[in-house]
Amino acid sequence: MVTAEMALEIEDLHAEVDGNPILNGVNFKVPAGEVHALMGPNGSGKSTLANVLLGNPAYVVSAGKVRFQGEDITHLSPGDRAARGLFLGFQHPEEIPGVSVFSFLRQAMAIRKGIDNFSVLEVRLKIMEWTKRLGMDNRFTERYLNEGFSGGERKRNEILQMALLEPDFAILDETDSGLDIDALKAVGDGIAEVRKERPDLGILVITHYQRMLDYLAPDVVHVLVDGQVVRSGGPELAQQVEIDGFDAFRNSAASTT
Repeated sequence: MVTAEMALEIEDLHAEVDGNPILNGVNFKVPAGEVHALMGPNGSGKSTLANVLLGNPAYVVSAGKVRFQGEDITHLSPGDRAARGLFLGFQHPEEIPGVSVFSFLRQAMAIRKGIDNFSVLEVRLKIMEWTKRLGMDNRFTERYLNEGFSGGERKRNEILQMALLEPDFAILDETDSGLDIDALKAVGDGIAEVRKERPDLGILVITHYQRMLDYLAPDVVHVLVDGQVVRSGGPELAQQVEIDGFDAFRNSAASTT
């Protein structure tokens, strides 16, 4: 039964790449306004799930459904999903030489808001507001997108995009990857600042480690092993992962099958 307050629903989702099954029946739901963490070892299917949720055509859904705000979006294009309010923060944001951060943001905001010719002044003022709130140098937007950016700059740029595009749901794929402790804190604080502005924003944080969750306290933690969610629970579950590792969950799941 689909409920109006559910932002994202994943139902018995199976997916494969080049004929190789990766996801083997993923099930969970994220209500609007909640932060859910998805944790799992390398190769468990975390990034595959992120790509499937945003409709990457290289990932084939062989069974199951993805619903966003009650609508079945399983077979929608990435553009249609983004237009409906889904956002993906990439694990490894791509460089786009020759395209400034400002130009990229202006075009993306215009598409998101359905405005053909978005005012340069309006965009600039909005960017100035958010770079200030996120503690970023406003001159950052004059640089080419991700070209020569440090890991922290790339990830903070993803948070700036999330703030300006005003999605209804954000999937953050290993946002903590490659960050030192200062950059991690800056990214975590930035996400918290966006949530102040948009308290109904649902977030799925995909991560290996507890450390990101020290800055972005989850309502629910899901553990993904071998393409399946084998355990869901409160924030204490992330601490258990940190202590026991993922093998304990893999062995527990095997013993119940």
